[in-house]
Amino acid sequence: MVENGVTFINVIELPADEVDAFVEQWRERAKLMRDAPGFRDSRLHRAQLPDTRFQLVNVAHWDSAEAWEAATGQPGFRAAMRGVPGVVSPNPALYDVVVEFERP
Repeated sequence: MVENGVTFINVIELPADEVDAFVEQWRERAKLMRDAPGFRDSRLHRAQLPDTRFQLVNVAHWDSAEAWEAATGQPGFRAAMRGVPGVVSPNPALYDVVVEFERP
């Protein structure tokens, strides 16, 4: 296991009135990921204002890019992704930490 792992960030653009339905579907997809090897944690953030461009931001941590790729390549996850409405515009990517600050 890589100590720092990787961070998966997905900023999701969708109409504010579609957020609640999307979140319910997201919960089901997240359950598929929860038990995947290499999964650490995930948090879905919701914009406070309805006119915010990206209504949702998902931040997840994985042991490695390979673990994330294996999990998202599973048939069950792929099938669940086909159910995402066309009004949703995801922008997923993997990131490494390059600067970190903590409270003293």
